[in-house]
Amino acid sequence: MLISLLFSNPIVFFILAIVLVVSITVHEFAHAWMADRLGDPTPRYKGRVSLNPLHHLDPIGTIAILLVGFGWGKAVPYDPYNLKNPVPDAAKIALAGPAVNLLIAGLASLILKFLPSLPILQALLPTAIYLNVMLAIFNLLPVAPLDGSKIIIAVLPHQTALEYQNFMRHYGTWLLLFLILPINGTSAISSLVLPIINWLVNLLV
Repeated sequence: MLISLLFSNPIVFFILAIVLVVSITVHEFAHAWMADRLGDPTPRYKGRVSLNPLHHLDPIGTIAILLVGFGWGKAVPYDPYNLKNPVPDAAKIALAGPAVNLLIAGLASLILKFLPSLPILQALLPTAIYLNVMLAIFNLLPVAPLDGSKIIIAVLPHQTALEYQNFMRHYGTWLLLFLILPINGTSAISSLVLPIINWLVNLLV
C-alpha cells in the first residue's frame, strides 16, 4: 500500500503523491478538453477545462490509490446531446484520459533515456512512468464507470452494446468495488492488470 510509505519513507511518499496528483489532473483535463473540442461546453461551464488539481481530484478515488494502488479522478460531466456523433464521440472523450497518461509515460521514458542522469529525474521519472501506465490500464478496463466501458460500447454491435449498458447500469459499480477490494492482501484487479502494467513499464524504463 502506498500509504505505508508515509511512515517508512516520507520522501518517496511525497514524490509519489505529487506525481499522482499531476497524473490524475492531466487525465481528467484531457477528458474535459476533448469534450469541449467535440462541441460540448458542459466541462468548460463546470470549470473542468483546467489544470487546477482541485477541480479534478476525487477523494474516494485518490484514497483508493493510496490504499490499494488503483483509483480514479472526479468524473468529467458532458452532455451527449451536444455531440454530433454521441457514441463514437463519447468513446473519444473516454479514450483521451488514458491516452494522455500513456503519452506522459512515453515522454518520461524518452527523457529518462536521453537526458543526463540527474538525481531528481531518476527519482521522479520512473515513478511518473509507473503511475501513468497504471492509471491508463486501470481506466481502460471495460467496467462502468471506468473509461473502458464507454470505449467498448462504441465497438460492440448495437444490441450487444445495449445489453452491456443495461448490465453496467445496474451492476457496474458493485462489480468495480468487488474487483478493487483487497482479499487476503490483494485485489482481483491486481491479478488482472498488474502483469500488463509491469510489462509496459519494463518496456519504458
